[in-house]
Amino acid sequence: MRKIKRLLPFILSIMLLSSCGTPGTSKVTYRQISMDEAVKMMKDEKNYIILDVRRPDEYAEGHIPGAINVPNEEIGTTEIAELPDKSQLILVYCRSGKRSKEAAKKLAKLGYTNVAEFGGILDYKGDIEK
Repeated sequence: MRKIKRLLPFILSIMLLSSCGTPGTSKVTYRQISMDEAVKMMKDEKNYIILDVRRPDEYAEGHIPGAINVPNEEIGTTEIAELPDKSQLILVYCRSGKRSKEAAKKLAKLGYTNVAEFGGILDYKGDIEK
């Protein structure tokens, strides 16, 4: 019993330390910005991609000028040919903001490091391209 009492702090310390470095616990992040911030970035920045993550039929009905379409449902665990540079600024939107958040999380998990999600086209006040 005495040996157990002496070993108990040692065992607890090892358990605590081993749980600190568990793989897969790092937080995958992206930036969430306002529509106004996104519009300003579209005017001020040079090397960026506007990513519309809606379905192709929604994209065809009207999208932000210059946006490319990669539906949220197609973003998974494989590389995305349309997005070869993982450090390039990617501005992500959908219809209302739900799918763009999901897509931004998935992009960050795939290793994209400069993802900014700005909600939905419903809040966009600029020109629409068809």
